[in-house]
Amino acid sequence: MTASTASTASVNTEPDLLYSEEEEALRSAVRDLLTDHCDATSVLARVDTDAPHDRELWKNLAETMGLAGLLVPEDKGGQGASHREAAVVLEELGRAVAPVPYLTSAVIATEALLACAGDEAATVLAVLASGRSIGVLTVPLSATSGQDFRDVREEGGSLSGRVTGVADAGAADVFLVPTASGLFAVDAGAEGVTVEPQTSLDRTRPLAAVTFAGAAGRKLGDSAATAVRRALRAGAGLLVSEQLGLADWLLTETVRYTKERNQFNRPVGSFQSLKHRLAQLWLETVNTRAAARNAADALATGSEDADIAVAVAQAYAAPVAVHAAEEALQLHGGIGMTWEHPIHLYLKRAKADSIALGTAGRHREELAELVDLRAP
Repeated sequence: MTASTASTASVNTEPDLLYSEEEEALRSAVRDLLTDHCDATSVLARVDTDAPHDRELWKNLAETMGLAGLLVPEDKGGQGASHREAAVVLEELGRAVAPVPYLTSAVIATEALLACAGDEAATVLAVLASGRSIGVLTVPLSATSGQDFRDVREEGGSLSGRVTGVADAGAADVFLVPTASGLFAVDAGAEGVTVEPQTSLDRTRPLAAVTFAGAAGRKLGDSAATAVRRALRAGAGLLVSEQLGLADWLLTETVRYTKERNQFNRPVGSFQSLKHRLAQLWLETVNTRAAARNAADALATGSEDADIAVAVAQAYAAPVAVHAAEEALQLHGGIGMTWEHPIHLYLKRAKADSIALGTAGRHREELAELVDLRAP
Protein backbone atom coordinates (compact mmCIF):
# COMPACT_ATOMS: atom_id res chain seq x y z
CA MET A 1 0.00 0.00 0.00
CA THR A 2 1.52 3.30 -1.02
CA ALA A 3 1.35 6.57 0.84
CA SER A 4 -1.14 7.93 -1.68
CA THR A 5 -3.36 4.88 -1.21
CA ALA A 6 -3.25 5.29 2.56
CA SER A 7 -4.11 8.96 2.17
CA THR A 8 -7.10 8.13 -0.01
CA ALA A 9 -8.26 5.52 2.50
CA SER A 10 -8.20 8.08 5.30
CA VAL A 11 -10.95 10.07 3.54
CA ASN A 12 -13.40 7.24 4.20
CA THR A 13 -15.01 7.88 7.59
CA GLU A 14 -16.71 4.45 7.82
CA PRO A 15 -14.55 1.76 9.45
CA ASP A 16 -13.45 -0.97 7.07
CA LEU A 17 -13.10 -4.30 8.89
CA LEU A 18 -12.37 -6.40 5.81
CA TYR A 19 -8.93 -7.33 4.52
CA SER A 20 -7.90 -5.92 1.16
CA GLU A 21 -6.27 -8.02 -1.55
CA GLU A 22 -2.94 -6.37 -0.75
CA GLU A 23 -3.31 -7.22 2.93
CA GLU A 24 -4.11 -10.84 2.14
CA ALA A 25 -1.09 -11.02 -0.16
CA LEU A 26 1.05 -9.60 2.65
CA ARG A 27 -0.38 -12.19 5.05
CA SER A 28 0.47 -14.99 2.65
CA ALA A 29 4.06 -13.80 2.22
CA VAL A 30 4.64 -13.42 5.97
CA ARG A 31 3.03 -16.80 6.75
CA ASP A 32 5.18 -18.54 4.14
CA LEU A 33 8.31 -17.01 5.66
CA LEU A 34 7.31 -18.02 9.18
CA THR A 35 6.42 -21.53 8.05
CA ASP A 36 9.91 -21.95 6.63
CA HIS A 37 11.89 -20.17 9.36
CA CYS A 38 9.83 -20.11 12.56
CA ASP A 39 8.43 -23.57 13.24
CA ALA A 40 7.45 -24.54 16.76
CA THR A 41 10.49 -26.79 17.26
CA SER A 42 12.96 -24.00 16.51
CA VAL A 43 11.12 -21.52 18.77
CA LEU A 44 11.07 -24.04 21.61
CA ALA A 45 14.79 -24.63 21.23
CA ARG A 46 15.62 -20.93 21.02
CA VAL A 47 13.75 -19.74 24.11
CA ASP A 48 15.81 -22.06 26.29
CA THR A 49 19.02 -20.29 25.31
CA ASP A 50 20.63 -16.99 26.31
CA ALA A 51 19.74 -15.56 22.88
CA PRO A 52 15.95 -15.93 22.53
CA HIS A 53 15.63 -13.37 19.71
CA ASP A 54 15.79 -14.81 16.20
CA ARG A 55 18.14 -12.38 14.45
CA GLU A 56 18.01 -14.20 11.12
CA LEU A 57 14.20 -14.13 11.05
CA TRP A 58 14.26 -10.44 11.97
CA LYS A 59 16.63 -9.75 9.08
CA ASN A 60 14.29 -11.53 6.65
CA LEU A 61 11.24 -9.68 7.94
CA ALA A 62 12.75 -6.24 8.44
CA GLU A 63 15.40 -5.91 5.75
CA THR A 64 14.53 -8.40 3.01
CA MET A 65 10.75 -7.88 3.11
CA GLY A 66 10.95 -4.25 4.30
CA LEU A 67 8.32 -4.73 7.02
CA ALA A 68 10.15 -2.66 9.65
CA GLY A 69 9.21 0.49 7.77
CA LEU A 70 5.51 -0.14 7.13
CA LEU A 71 4.42 2.77 9.33
CA VAL A 72 7.08 5.15 8.01
CA PRO A 73 6.22 7.48 5.08
CA GLU A 74 8.12 6.90 1.86
CA ASP A 75 9.79 10.31 2.02
CA LYS A 76 11.26 9.31 5.39
CA GLY A 77 12.69 6.02 4.20
CA GLY A 78 9.77 3.70 4.85
CA GLN A 79 7.12 1.79 2.94
CA GLY A 80 4.34 4.35 3.34
CA ALA A 81 1.75 1.78 4.40
CA SER A 82 -0.48 1.98 7.46
CA HIS A 83 -1.48 0.37 10.73
CA ARG A 84 -3.75 -2.00 8.82
CA GLU A 85 -0.78 -3.67 7.13
CA ALA A 86 1.24 -3.69 10.35
CA ALA A 87 -1.74 -5.37 12.04
CA VAL A 88 -1.69 -8.18 9.47
CA VAL A 89 2.02 -8.75 10.14
CA LEU A 90 1.39 -8.88 13.89
CA GLU A 91 -1.44 -11.38 13.41
CA GLU A 92 0.96 -13.74 11.69
CA LEU A 93 3.72 -13.16 14.21
CA GLY A 94 1.21 -13.94 16.96
CA ARG A 95 0.20 -17.17 15.24
CA ALA A 96 3.85 -18.25 15.24
CA VAL A 97 4.79 -16.75 18.65
CA ALA A 98 7.76 -15.37 16.71
CA PRO A 99 10.67 -14.20 18.93
CA VAL A 100 11.30 -10.94 17.06
CA PRO A 101 11.02 -7.32 18.32
CA TYR A 102 8.48 -6.20 15.72
CA LEU A 103 5.96 -4.67 18.15
CA THR A 104 8.63 -2.88 20.16
CA SER A 105 10.75 -1.56 17.28
CA ALA A 106 8.62 -1.36 14.13
CA VAL A 107 5.53 -0.08 16.00
CA ILE A 108 6.20 1.47 19.41
CA ALA A 109 9.67 2.97 18.85
CA THR A 110 8.75 3.99 15.30
CA GLU A 111 5.59 5.77 16.43
CA ALA A 112 7.53 7.65 19.10
CA LEU A 113 9.98 8.89 16.44
CA LEU A 114 7.15 9.88 14.10
CA ALA A 115 5.95 12.26 16.82
CA CYS A 116 9.31 14.07 16.80
CA ALA A 117 10.55 16.68 14.37
CA GLY A 118 14.14 17.44 13.47
CA ASP A 119 17.08 15.86 11.69
CA GLU A 120 18.19 13.63 14.56
CA ALA A 121 14.78 11.95 14.86
CA ALA A 122 14.58 11.57 11.08
CA THR A 123 17.99 9.90 11.00
CA VAL A 124 17.11 7.36 13.70
CA LEU A 125 13.71 6.76 12.08
CA ALA A 126 15.28 5.98 8.70
CA VAL A 127 17.67 3.48 10.27
CA LEU A 128 14.85 1.69 12.09
CA ALA A 129 12.74 1.68 8.93
CA SER A 130 15.55 -0.02 7.02
CA GLY A 131 15.59 -2.85 9.54
CA ARG A 132 19.32 -2.53 10.10
CA SER A 133 18.82 -1.38 13.70
CA ILE A 134 16.34 -2.22 16.44
CA GLY A 135 14.90 0.56 18.57
CA VAL A 136 13.26 0.19 21.97
CA LEU A 137 11.32 2.80 23.94
CA THR A 138 12.59 2.52 27.52
CA VAL A 139 9.33 2.19 29.39
CA PRO A 140 8.06 -0.93 31.20
CA LEU A 141 6.07 -3.39 29.07
CA SER A 142 3.17 -2.83 31.48
CA ALA A 143 3.18 0.93 30.84
CA THR A 144 0.05 2.79 29.78
CA SER A 145 -0.20 5.99 27.79
CA GLY A 146 -1.53 7.97 30.73
CA GLN A 147 1.57 7.47 32.88
CA ASP A 148 4.25 10.06 33.54
CA PHE A 149 7.71 8.60 32.95
CA ARG A 150 10.38 10.25 35.09
CA ASP A 151 12.65 7.30 35.90
CA VAL A 152 15.52 8.79 33.91
CA ARG A 153 16.95 12.26 34.55
CA GLU A 154 18.73 14.43 31.99
CA GLU A 155 21.39 16.96 32.83
CA GLY A 156 23.56 18.58 30.20
CA GLY A 157 22.86 15.83 27.70
CA SER A 158 23.80 13.06 30.14
CA LEU A 159 21.13 10.57 31.24
CA SER A 160 20.95 8.79 34.57
CA GLY A 161 18.33 6.40 35.91
CA ARG A 162 17.00 2.87 35.77
CA VAL A 163 13.94 1.41 34.01
CA THR A 164 12.82 -2.16 34.70
CA GLY A 165 10.63 -4.51 32.69
CA VAL A 166 11.65 -3.16 29.28
CA ALA A 167 10.62 -5.58 26.52
CA ASP A 168 13.26 -6.64 23.95
CA ALA A 169 15.90 -4.41 25.53
CA GLY A 170 18.48 -7.14 25.03
CA ALA A 171 18.08 -6.89 21.25
CA ALA A 172 18.11 -3.08 21.06
CA ASP A 173 20.68 -1.10 19.11
CA VAL A 174 19.27 2.24 20.26
CA PHE A 175 17.13 3.24 23.22
CA LEU A 176 14.54 6.02 23.06
CA VAL A 177 14.52 7.50 26.54
CA PRO A 178 11.73 9.76 27.84
CA THR A 179 12.76 12.39 30.38
CA ALA A 180 11.24 15.53 31.86
CA SER A 181 13.16 17.62 29.31
CA GLY A 182 12.34 15.62 26.19
CA LEU A 183 12.91 12.37 24.32
CA PHE A 184 16.52 11.24 23.85
CA ALA A 185 18.27 8.57 21.79
CA VAL A 186 21.04 6.56 23.44
CA ASP A 187 23.10 3.90 21.67
CA ALA A 188 22.82 0.55 23.41
CA GLY A 189 26.59 0.10 23.33
CA ALA A 190 27.37 3.55 24.68
CA GLU A 191 29.40 4.04 27.83
CA GLY A 192 27.21 4.17 30.90
CA VAL A 193 24.46 1.90 29.50
CA THR A 194 23.81 -1.45 31.20
CA VAL A 195 21.18 -4.00 30.18
CA GLU A 196 20.40 -6.63 32.81
CA PRO A 197 18.09 -9.52 31.76
CA GLN A 198 15.15 -10.14 34.07
CA THR A 199 13.09 -13.25 34.63
CA SER A 200 10.30 -13.23 32.06
CA LEU A 201 7.17 -15.37 31.90
CA ASP A 202 7.21 -15.04 28.11
CA ARG A 203 10.69 -15.95 26.91
CA THR A 204 9.77 -15.06 23.32
CA ARG A 205 9.54 -11.41 24.41
CA PRO A 206 12.16 -11.16 27.16
CA LEU A 207 12.36 -8.32 29.65
CA ALA A 208 15.37 -6.48 30.99
CA ALA A 209 16.32 -3.62 33.29
CA VAL A 210 18.12 -0.75 31.56
CA THR A 211 20.41 1.47 33.59
CA PHE A 212 21.85 4.78 32.40
CA ALA A 213 24.81 6.13 34.37
CA GLY A 214 25.78 9.41 32.75
CA ALA A 215 25.14 8.03 29.26
CA ALA A 216 25.34 10.51 26.38
CA GLY A 217 21.96 11.20 24.82
CA ARG A 218 20.93 12.86 21.55
CA LYS A 219 17.79 14.94 21.84
CA LEU A 220 14.97 13.87 19.51
CA GLY A 221 12.10 16.07 20.66
CA ASP A 222 11.00 18.47 23.38
CA SER A 223 7.82 16.63 24.42
CA ALA A 224 8.49 13.09 25.56
CA ALA A 225 4.92 12.80 26.88
CA THR A 226 3.40 13.38 23.41
CA ALA A 227 5.73 10.88 21.75
CA VAL A 228 5.20 8.23 24.42
CA ARG A 229 1.43 8.60 24.34
CA ARG A 230 1.34 8.19 20.57
CA ALA A 231 3.67 5.20 20.71
CA LEU A 232 1.81 3.35 23.46
CA ARG A 233 -1.60 3.99 21.93
CA ALA A 234 -0.48 2.51 18.62
CA GLY A 235 1.25 -0.33 20.43
CA ALA A 236 -1.88 -1.19 22.41
CA GLY A 237 -4.07 -0.97 19.32
CA LEU A 238 -1.88 -3.29 17.26
CA LEU A 239 -1.15 -5.66 20.15
CA VAL A 240 -4.78 -6.73 19.73
CA SER A 241 -3.90 -8.14 16.31
CA GLU A 242 -1.13 -10.22 17.89
CA GLN A 243 -3.63 -11.49 20.46
CA LEU A 244 -6.00 -12.31 17.60
CA GLY A 245 -3.25 -14.33 15.91
CA LEU A 246 -2.66 -16.25 19.14
CA ALA A 247 -6.35 -17.05 19.61
CA ASP A 248 -6.84 -17.99 15.96
CA TRP A 249 -3.92 -20.46 15.95
CA LEU A 250 -5.01 -21.99 19.25
CA LEU A 251 -8.58 -22.44 18.04
CA THR A 252 -7.51 -23.91 14.70
CA GLU A 253 -5.07 -26.36 16.29
CA THR A 254 -7.52 -27.41 18.98
CA VAL A 255 -10.27 -28.11 16.46
CA ARG A 256 -7.80 -30.15 14.38
CA TYR A 257 -6.64 -32.13 17.38
CA THR A 258 -10.15 -32.91 18.65
CA LYS A 259 -11.03 -34.27 15.21
CA GLU A 260 -8.06 -36.62 15.28
CA ARG A 261 -8.07 -37.71 18.94
CA ASN A 262 -10.37 -40.70 19.48
CA GLN A 263 -11.98 -41.84 22.70
CA PHE A 264 -14.63 -44.54 23.01
CA ASN A 265 -14.12 -45.11 19.27
CA ARG A 266 -15.21 -41.57 18.48
CA PRO A 267 -13.36 -38.30 17.81
CA VAL A 268 -13.47 -36.30 21.04
CA GLY A 269 -14.54 -33.29 19.00
CA SER A 270 -17.88 -35.00 18.40
CA PHE A 271 -18.80 -34.82 22.09
CA GLN A 272 -21.48 -32.22 22.66
CA SER A 273 -19.81 -30.54 25.63
CA LEU A 274 -16.59 -29.97 23.66
CA LYS A 275 -18.54 -28.66 20.68
CA HIS A 276 -20.10 -26.02 22.92
CA ARG A 277 -16.72 -24.95 24.30
CA LEU A 278 -15.18 -24.70 20.84
CA ALA A 279 -18.21 -22.83 19.49
CA GLN A 280 -17.89 -20.29 22.30
CA LEU A 281 -14.21 -19.88 21.57
CA TRP A 282 -14.95 -19.40 17.88
CA LEU A 283 -17.43 -16.62 18.69
CA GLU A 284 -14.91 -14.89 20.95
CA THR A 285 -12.22 -15.12 18.26
CA VAL A 286 -14.51 -13.70 15.58
CA ASN A 287 -15.43 -10.80 17.86
CA THR A 288 -11.76 -10.21 18.59
CA ARG A 289 -11.07 -10.03 14.86
CA ALA A 290 -13.71 -7.31 14.49
CA ALA A 291 -12.28 -5.36 17.43
CA ALA A 292 -8.72 -5.71 16.14
CA ARG A 293 -9.61 -4.61 12.63
CA ASN A 294 -11.58 -1.65 13.95
CA ALA A 295 -8.65 -0.51 16.09
CA ALA A 296 -6.16 -0.88 13.22
CA ASP A 297 -8.45 0.96 10.81
CA ALA A 298 -9.07 3.79 13.31
CA LEU A 299 -5.32 4.24 13.79
CA ALA A 300 -4.67 4.06 10.04
CA THR A 301 -7.27 6.67 9.16
CA GLY A 302 -6.56 8.99 12.09
CA SER A 303 -10.13 8.59 13.32
CA GLU A 304 -11.25 10.87 16.15
CA ASP A 305 -12.55 7.69 17.81
CA ALA A 306 -9.16 5.95 17.73
CA ASP A 307 -8.72 6.11 21.51
CA ILE A 308 -12.13 4.51 22.01
CA ALA A 309 -11.46 1.83 19.39
CA VAL A 310 -8.14 0.92 21.03
CA ALA A 311 -9.63 0.82 24.54
CA VAL A 312 -12.55 -1.36 23.43
CA ALA A 313 -10.28 -3.75 21.54
CA GLN A 314 -7.78 -4.14 24.37
CA ALA A 315 -10.48 -4.59 27.01
CA TYR A 316 -11.98 -7.43 24.97
CA ALA A 317 -9.00 -9.16 23.36
CA ALA A 318 -6.73 -9.85 26.31
CA PRO A 319 -9.16 -12.16 28.16
CA VAL A 320 -10.03 -13.94 24.90
CA ALA A 321 -6.40 -14.79 24.12
CA VAL A 322 -5.88 -16.15 27.63
CA HIS A 323 -9.14 -18.13 27.46
CA ALA A 324 -8.15 -19.61 24.09
CA ALA A 325 -4.80 -20.73 25.50
CA GLU A 326 -6.38 -22.24 28.60
CA GLU A 327 -8.99 -24.10 26.55
CA ALA A 328 -6.36 -25.37 24.12
CA LEU A 329 -4.29 -26.67 27.02
CA GLN A 330 -7.27 -28.48 28.52
CA LEU A 331 -8.68 -29.88 25.28
CA HIS A 332 -5.31 -31.21 24.16
CA GLY A 333 -5.33 -33.38 27.28
CA GLY A 334 -2.04 -34.88 28.45
CA ILE A 335 -0.05 -33.87 25.37
CA GLY A 336 -0.85 -30.22 26.01
CA MET A 337 0.79 -30.44 29.42
CA THR A 338 4.15 -31.53 28.03
CA TRP A 339 7.02 -29.06 27.63
CA GLU A 340 7.67 -30.36 24.10
CA HIS A 341 4.27 -29.13 22.84
CA PRO A 342 4.18 -25.41 21.90
CA ILE A 343 0.91 -24.62 23.70
CA HIS A 344 2.78 -23.38 26.77
CA LEU A 345 4.49 -20.75 24.59
CA TYR A 346 1.08 -19.42 23.54
CA LEU A 347 -0.25 -19.48 27.10
CA LYS A 348 2.75 -17.51 28.35
CA ARG A 349 2.52 -14.98 25.50
CA ALA A 350 -1.22 -14.57 26.08
CA LYS A 351 -0.69 -14.07 29.82
CA ALA A 352 2.13 -11.58 29.24
CA ASP A 353 0.10 -9.71 26.62
CA SER A 354 -2.83 -9.44 29.04
CA ILE A 355 -0.80 -7.05 31.21
CA ALA A 356 1.23 -5.44 28.42
CA LEU A 357 0.47 -1.78 27.68
CA GLY A 358 -2.33 -1.80 30.23
CA THR A 359 -4.59 -4.51 31.64
CA ALA A 360 -8.13 -5.09 30.42
CA GLY A 361 -9.40 -3.42 33.57
CA ARG A 362 -7.22 -0.37 32.96
CA HIS A 363 -8.56 -0.06 29.43
CA ARG A 364 -12.14 -0.34 30.69
CA GLU A 365 -11.45 2.53 33.07
CA GLU A 366 -10.01 4.56 30.20
CA LEU A 367 -13.03 3.74 28.04
CA ALA A 368 -15.37 4.88 30.80
CA GLU A 369 -13.54 8.20 30.93
CA LEU A 370 -13.61 8.61 27.16
CA VAL A 371 -17.36 8.03 26.85
CA ASP A 372 -18.19 9.77 30.16
CA LEU A 373 -19.62 6.69 31.85
CA ARG A 374 -17.65 6.75 35.07
CA ALA A 375 -18.52 4.53 38.00
CA PRO A 376 -20.85 6.20 40.53
